[in-house]
Parts: sequence; structure tokens; C-alpha cells
Amino acid sequence: MGLANETMVTEFILIGLSKYPRAQTIFFLFLLVVYLTSFLGNGLIIMLIIVDPRLHTPMYFFLCALSSIDIALISNTVPEVLVNCFIYRPTISFYRCLSQMYIGLLLVSTECVLLALMAYDRFVAICQPLHYMKIMSWKFCLCLVAASVGFPFLITLINALLRPTDFCGQNVINHFACELESFLKLACSDIHASELFMQAASISILIPPFGFIVVTYGRIGLAVLRIRSAQGRKKAFSTCSSHLVVVSVFYGTIMIMYLRPQGKSVSEKDKLISVAYGALTPMLNPLIYSLRNRDVKGALWKLAGRKMSE
Repeated sequence: MGLANETMVTEFILIGLSKYPRAQTIFFLFLLVVYLTSFLGNGLIIMLIIVDPRLHTPMYFFLCALSSIDIALISNTVPEVLVNCFIYRPTISFYRCLSQMYIGLLLVSTECVLLALMAYDRFVAICQPLHYMKIMSWKFCLCLVAASVGFPFLITLINALLRPTDFCGQNVINHFACELESFLKLACSDIHASELFMQAASISILIPPFGFIVVTYGRIGLAVLRIRSAQGRKKAFSTCSSHLVVVSVFYGTIMIMYLRPQGKSVSEKDKLISVAYGALTPMLNPLIYSLRNRDVKGALWKLAGRKMSE
């Protein structure tokens, strides 16, 4: 993109819910609750995992990484969206739009891979418990997390290199924030390569991890059925059910968004779906993991008791 072309569009106008001023107030209150719950909940999980030695295991290491990604994901767009609820024609600079869009793409892609790694961790814990610590060594866990960031970073970088070069003055984005699909619709230069790569990247970053999770949990289910004691089956199920709920919500919404045929314009339904995986999922993660996880609740009560005794 030449410098002359870049100066044609220096900022974008975000429509969001500006057509529905009454709905904006309700949306602001809803999004504020979601953001505070997500930020505080994920922050609390990270703190508990760091301070409680009993949570220094691979399972909680991955959970800590997931919470860190969720805080970054929701903080990438939501604070700005909250402010824009009170602005008649909210704008965002060209380069802030690019950074918001590609940071969001990187974080969502990383979470897709990380959820698959968490499924593998549960598989090893249930199906090979005697060899768990040998297989899930700290070095191996660090390599897995590095890979979960490295591959999405490469995809995001290629997406950035293939971005449109000419917008012909079109600068109205029909969305709450900068999002790749909405961004591409504004281009008047050839975006065939960008769209083709986006579809291929969506398939590669969604289908293999999701398929791996389905197969992994199928094998876990067979292993659980072979456990003789009811207590053992209950314990094995409890360690997996929270992760399955998170996977269902996250992959369900994001697959609807990126694996279906793309329309010529962004609908109101598209906006709501993006809110579901970009804001609701980061909020649900700490609620699901803390409410259904005995170790996390135990660490929370231990920390609360320590503070009260001081």
C-alpha cells in the first residue's frame, strides 16, 4: 500500500448500534457487566494459580494462559466500545483499527489452539495417569503454549501482508469495532487473495483443533466408562465438563461466524455473534472454571481466610 493511498483513509467510522440509541444504553450496561466480570474473574484465577502451590500443575498452567488471553482479548476492544456508546459518530484511526483487528485475530486463533492443548492435557491425566507428569513436563508445556502462539502469529502476519491497499474513501465500518470481515468489505482494490487466505486460515485454525478435541473427548469418554468406581467416574467427568462447556460456546459461535458463506454486508446478527465469542466467552471462562472446580474454589477460600486472619 503506497503512502498516497494510505492517506485517502485516515480513520474509520464505527456504526455499532448508533441506529438504535435506546438500545445503546442497554448494550452499554450489559457490556460493562460482562467486561468487569471477565476482567476481575480472569484476573482472580491468574492470581490464585500463581499464589497457591497446589495449583502449580500443567492443567492450571494452561488455565492461567487461557485467562491471560481472555483478559487481553476483551481489553483489546470492549473499553473502546463502551466509550463509543456515548459518541454519536465514533471514529478510530486507520492504524489503531489495524492493530485492534490483527491483535484480536491473533488472540482468538491462539485460544482455538490452546483449548485443544487443554483437551490433550485432560486426555493424558485420565488415560495415562501414571505417566502424566513425565509426559506433561514443564518444558513440554512451555513448548506447547509457544506453538499455540507461534502458528496463529504466522497466520496473522500473512493476513496483515495481504490486507487491502485501496479504500477509495470508504471508511464506514458496520460494526462495534474493527473486524477483518467488515474491513475487507470496504476495499475497492483486489481482495481475492485476502478472502481466499482468510477462508483457508479459518479452516486450518478451527477444524483441526476442534476435530482433535472431539476425538480426544471420545477417547476420554471410553476411558471413563471403564472406571469401575462411581466416585472415580464422577471425578474424571468433573475435570472435563468445564472444558467442554467452554469449547462448545467458543467454537460454536466462532464457527458460525467464519465457516459459513460470507454475505455482502455485515448483519446485526453478525455483530451479536462477534460479541458472543469476543466478550461473553472470556466472561464465562472464569465463571465455569471457578464454580465447577473444587481446587480453584478451595484456593479462593484459603486466600480469603488468610486475608481475614491478617
